[in-house]
Amino acid sequence: MSGEMVEVSVKAPEPVRTTGVLQQNRVFLDFFWDLAKPDQEVRLKAVGELIRYLKTHNQLDYTFKRLVDGLAHTREAARPGFSLALGQVLSSFEDVSLQSVLNRVREKHNPQTVKKKLLRNAFFGNLFGVLALYQSGRLSKVSSLAKILSFLKGLKQTGYSLGSFRTPEQLQLLLVALQRFPQTLKPKKLKKLLGCSTIINADNIPKLTEVLKMAARSVKKECVLPAVVLDLLKLSLKEDSFQLFWNNAIINGMLKEQPGPAHYLSFRLLGSALPLLSVAQLKEVLSGDVMMHYGEHVVSAQKPDRFKLAPEMDVYVSDFLEGCQDPDRQLAVMVGFSSLTNQGYPVVPSVWRVVQHLQPAALQQYVDWLKKMFLQPQTDQLLDFSTRNSEQEDEGRKSNCRLKWIIARLSSIIDNHQVKRQEDLILDVARFVFFHAFFSAKKASADIPETAGKLSVPLDDKTRGVLVNSFFGLLLSMHHLPLIEDTAEGAAVNQKRPLGVTSDGTMWIYHLVQYAQVLLNQPKHVQSSQPFSPEQKQAWDGREYLYRFIGLTYCHLTAEYCFNVCVCVCVCVCVFGAATEEEEEPEWVEVMVDILLSLLSQPSRHIRQVCRTVFSSICPHVTAAALTAILDVLDPEKDDEEDSAVVVTDDNKTQKKPDEEDDEDHDEEMESDGSDDDSDEDEDNEDDDDEDDEAMEEEEVGEVDQSFRLELMKVLQQQNALDGSDDEDLDDEAMMELDKGLAALFSEQKKKSQAKKDEKAKLQKEKTLVRDFKIKVLDLVEVFVARQAGSPLVLGLVEPLLTIIDRGMSSDSHQQEQDFLRRAADIFRNQLCRSKVYCRTVGDRQGELHDLLEKLMTKTQKLSDSAVCLYYFSASLYVVKVLRGAPPADAKEEQTNDLRFMGNVDVDRVSAVFREALSSFMSKRKSPLTAQMFTDLFNRFPVLCVSLLDAAVQHITSGVRVHQQGQACVLVLRAMQSREVQQLLSGDRWAELCAKVTGQLAAVGQQQSTSTGLTAMIHSAAVLSPRRDN
Repeated sequence: MSGEMVEVSVKAPEPVRTTGVLQQNRVFLDFFWDLAKPDQEVRLKAVGELIRYLKTHNQLDYTFKRLVDGLAHTREAARPGFSLALGQVLSSFEDVSLQSVLNRVREKHNPQTVKKKLLRNAFFGNLFGVLALYQSGRLSKVSSLAKILSFLKGLKQTGYSLGSFRTPEQLQLLLVALQRFPQTLKPKKLKKLLGCSTIINADNIPKLTEVLKMAARSVKKECVLPAVVLDLLKLSLKEDSFQLFWNNAIINGMLKEQPGPAHYLSFRLLGSALPLLSVAQLKEVLSGDVMMHYGEHVVSAQKPDRFKLAPEMDVYVSDFLEGCQDPDRQLAVMVGFSSLTNQGYPVVPSVWRVVQHLQPAALQQYVDWLKKMFLQPQTDQLLDFSTRNSEQEDEGRKSNCRLKWIIARLSSIIDNHQVKRQEDLILDVARFVFFHAFFSAKKASADIPETAGKLSVPLDDKTRGVLVNSFFGLLLSMHHLPLIEDTAEGAAVNQKRPLGVTSDGTMWIYHLVQYAQVLLNQPKHVQSSQPFSPEQKQAWDGREYLYRFIGLTYCHLTAEYCFNVCVCVCVCVCVFGAATEEEEEPEWVEVMVDILLSLLSQPSRHIRQVCRTVFSSICPHVTAAALTAILDVLDPEKDDEEDSAVVVTDDNKTQKKPDEEDDEDHDEEMESDGSDDDSDEDEDNEDDDDEDDEAMEEEEVGEVDQSFRLELMKVLQQQNALDGSDDEDLDDEAMMELDKGLAALFSEQKKKSQAKKDEKAKLQKEKTLVRDFKIKVLDLVEVFVARQAGSPLVLGLVEPLLTIIDRGMSSDSHQQEQDFLRRAADIFRNQLCRSKVYCRTVGDRQGELHDLLEKLMTKTQKLSDSAVCLYYFSASLYVVKVLRGAPPADAKEEQTNDLRFMGNVDVDRVSAVFREALSSFMSKRKSPLTAQMFTDLFNRFPVLCVSLLDAAVQHITSGVRVHQQGQACVLVLRAMQSREVQQLLSGDRWAELCAKVTGQLAAVGQQQSTSTGLTAMIHSAAVLSPRRDN
């Protein structure tokens, strides 16, 4: 096959031959360029393509010449590429003798004939040439091995010794020779060359250290680990001299240099050595000076414009844990890096994603180690350091910092769904965090494993607050946990996976509720950090007092508040939500909705997310009364009512001072929340100030306050200042009295004016808080529409959302108001009206829905804004879609029956409603309706289109203006072009329609002016008319 292809190429036409040869030579020469490139993938690809090319082209002689020349290339990465290519070519073409290639290498790279400055390259060429012969795999088949060994001995006789490793390249040459020719360079041979049988020994350490420093400086800009360094480490392990090499060459050699390339090389060598070391060696290197210097580098590199090696170390650790299957070695690495702290703060991030590669056994041991360090930290086993510029912290603060990051690390293990964890481990971590956040052990109990260990240092309020927040976030994460089986085996793409439950179907939160009950029932063994009052204890024990208890604890933003709300919400969701639904309207759902609405009034993003999550869990149980409570909050008509239930609190004044903040992460979250609120309020206040200034100016130029005028006249009369005579002047005493009176009067007036401004600012601030609260409440509406789109209760959202949109379109243009309007409009149109899931079981509500349709269309015709009209018309189409429902299974067999299916729609009544709207559109000069609205109606409901076609045809001539007549033509044209309409009007009805249209067009054609729609209709009539018989 290949021979025929070559023959065809040889017999190609003459005019193309020259170009083809040049092109082939260009491709052939590019192979050698690619062999010299630093990218290993490019070099390997070039080797393969070169061999395939040589099998079809006779270019062996030139190939050997180029490959032998490249063995002494000045570029370090090129020499292995040419050596590999030479070995592969010799392996593929066995008819070429190894002796001939060896002669080429000897002649080209003869150390006795080359110039002195090229002597080093010549030795490299000889070594890589011999390496190519070895890689060909043919040395065992021929008798050339003796000649090659004699050739290597000849190199030594020329004055070049393999033991003269004064540079990294020379050392690399020696190490490659040891790897490729272990049988040749045995210890006896090495002793003759070096004077000792090993490379790494006490005498060679100074020389090796200098070579390592040179290698570090050579890759300063590349930020990589030189291959010679890793090869030297491997050799130390092979020669059983690792400890000597690490302690003397690295710690006492490289780390004695100033921070820079030498230190970075040591850190990279540490990361690269992890897969090569045993458990004992890992513990040794991860608790020594290299780790200490690495920690100092990480801390000092936090400043901007500093080189950061931490991302590289994370890759080293991640690759090691992913490729290692030994739990003991994995645990040694995790403990080593976790023990590195800077005055109690961890050097590695608290949320360290490398834990996802731990084996289950290693993960369990690592969690046990974290818990042990939390309870009884063994400071002598920790690698704690302090930098020069940092202030010395006391042991108490170090301990608190350590407790915080340990809890954060435990929580991150649960948050990361990629971690190979079991259900017992998840529950164990959750119980541990929960216990130490809200309780303390008094006496060990067999029923409560957490009481077995006591804290060596009691928790202060700040640290306990961090634990409370961590548990709060952990509770939310557990609510979103997929099943462990789904995580391990992978669930189907379209399969709906349950979240927040264990393998037996029990919710994770319910397990914690049961655990909390156990703790509360063990007062002899467990002590609560915030003991319950008798009323609270009674509320916990009794279901009927539970919600009153939540209301009592709601107003206190403390650790107790977080605990009470968390547990009570859990109980409501897990216990009462799982109860049998014998009552038609379970009251617990309505109370839960009230609680969530109260929580949403708090300026906290975390609480907002929790409310959204909890509401998504109780969506299936929401009743009409609960949904009405949400809609009442959003109803703009109830904003001005004095008995409105919307009460929004502003807690900005009660926020903590900077010196009372807990930890850095918590501070950032609080600051971000506060900054957003403050920025909004500042903008509002600026707007208010501008409005107030304008109002004051209007007051100045407008009518003066009559009461102020009277008071002013009274003051002037008392001092006879209103006397019109110019002869009599006021004396100094009278003038002073007049000034005092005027000053007092204007001061009082200024106070009144400032009071009015303060009242106005207060009202504006309250208005802003209410707007923000309503935006949060829209979260609940959005969740309900997304989760319960097929519920009949969704129909109750249509009118309230339309009212919000209608009122928002006509209100002020404040940015916050526009955001609220945009959010409500998106939920209504994109998530409600356009959802593929909708209520398909109308039941006995047909009459109610038909009344709603008439009400919506009546309102539509009375509107003045087309934008608002569009939403009302979309709502009408949504109601028709709900009334129609889905066609039965047997109706889908015949397409025509499927088109005629209208479900529970009263076609005559609905057609009359839309016919009236169409007539209004065609008879009014300024109508909010548009042709596109009726086009959507025709496209979505062909049956209604057929019913309205006659009216549309009549309006071609009866339209109030030419514009309306043109729009009527467009509607008729779109309808007649519809395939569904053509199927419904087949036969005589289609012919009758075409005749009517033709008649109307003929009447229109006699008019002097013809619009675009009319013209299009006239041209289309000729096309549609022949189809009257179809």
